Amino acid sequence: MTDQARREAVATGQLDIEFRGRVSSGLPIAPLAELRSLIATVDVPCWASGTTAAALHGFDGFRLKGPFHLTVERGHNVSRAGHHIHTTNSIELIDRAWAHGLPVLSPSRSLIHIAATASPEVTVAALDSAVRDGLTTDDFLHRRVSSLRASGRNGVRPMLAALETSEIARGGASWLEREFLKLVGAEGLPRPLTQQVLGRRGTTLIRVDARFPDAMLVVELLGYRWHRTVGQMLIDAQRMNRLQLAGFVVLQFTYREVVDTPDDVIATVREALGSAFVTARG
Repeated sequence: MTDQARREAVATGQLDIEFRGRVSSGLPIAPLAELRSLIATVDVPCWASGTTAAALHGFDGFRLKGPFHLTVERGHNVSRAGHHIHTTNSIELIDRAWAHGLPVLSPSRSLIHIAATASPEVTVAALDSAVRDGLTTDDFLHRRVSSLRASGRNGVRPMLAALETSEIARGGASWLEREFLKLVGAEGLPRPLTQQVLGRRGTTLIRVDARFPDAMLVVELLGYRWHRTVGQMLIDAQRMNRLQLAGFVVLQFTYREVVDTPDDVIATVREALGSAFVTARG
């Protein structure tokens, strides 16, 4: 069924049957019917968004209730008493979905949307439940964040922070580390060893993101944050000094470089590997 056909079905009540027995899905009938009626009064394309979309997708911590949130594309003058109508420049097809017979922002776009206003704890809980339920993946979210970041969408930075928090809690390699390994492998470069301990800074172990075998080359991936605190910069400087004194060449790549300019990242790694300065010591 096309988007237009679905909207007509919503407006005419032909999708009423979809809402019968929805209690079993965890969503009560009354709010669904109220939301359906609200959408039917909007004569331009609109999508449930924010906390309303989060509830429709079944994110942990959200319940479907008014006031509802809808998003329309900019240029349409829409307002509804008692509800929140948001505007955006455009909603790409990849960010559109249907849930319980209603037009809604996709799970990934909904997560980014709620991250703009929800607490970090609420955002992480919603993210974890969306990944758990197969509604999105870390990889897909990172791709959407990268794409939407260029247009200055609200929610991008807190979404990246939530992704980082979730990855730390789960343990193992971060998405950024996995992406770097993927880039290296695709270019036929030696696979680096990850999370290697190469020394100490006082009583603290110096653990690096990647070290290339048979070379004195270390790669540090600087995470998803745009700014570091003074304390973090001090620690990073001390780590860098200890590694350089131990004879390592250290390359640092930011999230933006790995995602937006992977060819430049690989070219730099390749140049470093070909340098006499990184030849492993006997």
